[in-house]
Amino acid sequence: MYSIPIMRPKLPSADRLAPYLKSIDASRLYSNFGPLAVSLEDRLAENYGLDEGTVATVANATLGLAIALMVQQPPPGTLCVMPAWTFVASAHAAVMAGLTPYFVDVDHETWAIDANKLLDEITRAPAPVGAIMPVMPFGLPLDVAAWEAFRSRTGLAVVIDAAAAFDSLVPSAVPSVVSLHATKPLGAGEGGFIMSTDASIRQAVWMRANFGFAGTRQAQTVAFNAKLSEYQAAVGHAALDEWDQVRAEWSNAAKEYRHALRGSNHVRLQQGFGETWISSTCLLSFAQPAADRIEQSLADCGIEARRWWGAGAHAHPATSSFPRVVVPVTDALARSTLAVPFYREINATEINRVVEVVLAAAEVGL
Repeated sequence: MYSIPIMRPKLPSADRLAPYLKSIDASRLYSNFGPLAVSLEDRLAENYGLDEGTVATVANATLGLAIALMVQQPPPGTLCVMPAWTFVASAHAAVMAGLTPYFVDVDHETWAIDANKLLDEITRAPAPVGAIMPVMPFGLPLDVAAWEAFRSRTGLAVVIDAAAAFDSLVPSAVPSVVSLHATKPLGAGEGGFIMSTDASIRQAVWMRANFGFAGTRQAQTVAFNAKLSEYQAAVGHAALDEWDQVRAEWSNAAKEYRHALRGSNHVRLQQGFGETWISSTCLLSFAQPAADRIEQSLADCGIEARRWWGAGAHAHPATSSFPRVVVPVTDALARSTLAVPFYREINATEINRVVEVVLAAAEVGL
């Protein structure tokens, strides 16, 4: 057991859930686009300043990514370009959508693929490219306007993996997929949603999430069963009810880390983290490839840390055979970044202890 764990997820209390659970008892509707799921979609749209009909909930974000790809109908078997620096779920989703992941490298500063530099990679790809999946790394904001322009210019399907980006995502016509997993900033235990300012997307998502049904019991297309249950939606509603307080707690914890790391030339947070955006994961990057040593030093002190994306999505046994380019930036990030304890109730004493160990280990050999 660690004295300071990597995370301590916290969902709404039973008291907060009770009114929504009672509404389920009254309606006796438990899934299949029930009233709580549909009203949650409308509340999520309102959160981003959008009209109703611009958000569709799904059972989880991995299925959401697959569906968001499928509704744009990229040619089956074509490549889906994605960063090697991502969670392996991005690759799983592309495969479920009938595509082949194609891993490319990321920018050293943003940790993301650059819409303005991707055309060269596409021309060098070993097979036709049908889709692109940019990723918002740990919630770091992306230039969504650049991806809208890219999609218009190329005609390729584009889906933004915004799994951790509930707080930082900017709506656009390009479908974005946000996770509602318990470990995310806004948690519902499990679930996710697809958002697009193109209102036609929701109907297409609903069909792909409901066996291909569209008003009849005849399946119109190959599809999943990916509907959000009323119980998941109940947790989502309760989480939205307390979002302002929850966001403040995430923000306070991030600011404590920023304060504790002030003045360090060897360790830094992601750009803007705790200042202009928040997430539920705190990533530190180091001036040298010291993640292994720092992780071990933390463990020796009873502090849990995590190589959140391991060596990258391309490095798993399940994905290692997929095509990729040389990815030196991803390789460097895998050796020089580490997730440290971060949860809503983490206190200044715990954060200072984590930073003390990190700084001592990071400075070895400098």
